[in-house]
Amino acid sequence: MRATATFTVKAFVPTELKPEPEVSTALPVGVATMEKTFEGEVAGRSATLFTAAFDQVTGVGTYVAMESFEGSLHGREGAFNFAHSATTSGSDRTAEFFTIVPSSGTGELAGITGAGGMAVDADGTHRVWFDYDIG
Repeated sequence: MRATATFTVKAFVPTELKPEPEVSTALPVGVATMEKTFEGEVAGRSATLFTAAFDQVTGVGTYVAMESFEGSLHGREGAFNFAHSATTSGSDRTAEFFTIVPSSGTGELAGITGAGGMAVDADGTHRVWFDYDIG
């Protein structure tokens, strides 16, 4: 099944966590926590650990995120984890990866598996979709 939604970032909080040992690169690695809210066939909230090597000025970089979602997909209540990453050269998204973490589902979402994706519309609307099965 496919479940779609829009989401908003409620909080984005950079942390002081840095890789050890420190290695100096042209794009330093940063870690942040995020909170998102979802509306649509996917409804709920998530907490995210977000890691990126990203240039805020040019919009060039790559991120890797591990997200814990609680809420519903098509009205089925529960929680699960998903991971995603992408690279941007400033105006695009490439090398995208998106997967639901196996064995992470709870409640009516126990046994969830699958993948999905994210996109940002020209007007700034953030979209997410899950292509999932519950076994």
